[in-house]
Amino acid sequence: MKLRGIGPVAAGLLASQLLGANVATAQESGITDRASANIGTVRIITGDINSTSIAAASDMSAVLDKEGELRVLPLLGKGSVQNISDILFLKGIDMGMVQSDVWSYFKRTQRFPGISKRVHYITKLFNEELHVLAGMSFLCLDDLGGRRVNMGRRNSGTAMMAQAVFDAHGVKVKASYYDPETALEKLKRGELDAMVFVSGKPARLFDRISYKDRVHFLDVTSVEGLGDDYLPAFVTNKDYPNLVAPDETVETVAVGTVLAVFNWAPKSPRYKKVEKFVAALFENFKEFQKAPRHPKWREVNFNAAVPGWQRFSAAEAWLRRNQGNQAQPGFVTSSASDNATPEAMQRFINSLSPTLRNKLTRAELEALFKQFNNSRGN
Repeated sequence: MKLRGIGPVAAGLLASQLLGANVATAQESGITDRASANIGTVRIITGDINSTSIAAASDMSAVLDKEGELRVLPLLGKGSVQNISDILFLKGIDMGMVQSDVWSYFKRTQRFPGISKRVHYITKLFNEELHVLAGMSFLCLDDLGGRRVNMGRRNSGTAMMAQAVFDAHGVKVKASYYDPETALEKLKRGELDAMVFVSGKPARLFDRISYKDRVHFLDVTSVEGLGDDYLPAFVTNKDYPNLVAPDETVETVAVGTVLAVFNWAPKSPRYKKVEKFVAALFENFKEFQKAPRHPKWREVNFNAAVPGWQRFSAAEAWLRRNQGNQAQPGFVTSSASDNATPEAMQRFINSLSPTLRNKLTRAELEALFKQFNNSRGN
């Protein structure tokens, strides 16, 4: 490196001082070489900057990092399909956050044959809701037939879920695949009729828009052709005070977010790193319940199974060892219930669409009502 106006001797002295400063800083942090810097480091590929998964991974880093033992490095990703590809092939990636419906996508497309043996899951995390934001002139999903609708980035979880939902409802649209920020601006300018975005509520993307921009959320009802990958959900004024009226409940569907992991060979160095991460995640879960961690952590049940997926052996072993010793948030073993009156429960059921009422069992309706009460702060 040449330094203008400095002679070779002075430049050498300056370089030595800079090197000495860097070494001193590294020694103060307990890191003195490449090997030390990589001890216990695990890398998680997530969603984009607006996603719930990047917020959750950031929380993991804040809660679980312990110098010289464990370090969580969140990395921005480009959606569920790409994240699975990155887990399989991108050097240095240990885990990734993906939508649970990605398995159905791979079965349908025959992409990555035998993937169920190569990628397992550590835990289901939270649900992410489908948001369909449209101009005020569109009153329901059917109104979007033949209209300009942004489906999210190609190979993203949003695009995958949006296609499944529109296909199930028999609605064909003029699809585009802009990133969420670009789509939002185009919707505001009237260059799009609607946009779809999958994220845990409340999605920070929608902080920049309100009903004053002549947009609103459309109801997305659960229909027979939608399959078992998606759950009924809703958003309320508490989630989006500038987009949803105080007495309004918008029906939608949600998909589970799964922490996927490459199926490392037991006793291998990468397996041991992930095993250490698993123990730290499960043992410190109470910390994720506290402010300022993302509110979606309150939905997490580490015991929940993910149909079609195989749990990573280190996670399965930890759960077996600690069975019966998990009376804390994150390890829910009983069915959902609530303390609301039967009358309030019935009013909630009556407010749902007939399709949704007929599809769910009583236990599922009670669980949905509990989530509804929690979302409203009851």
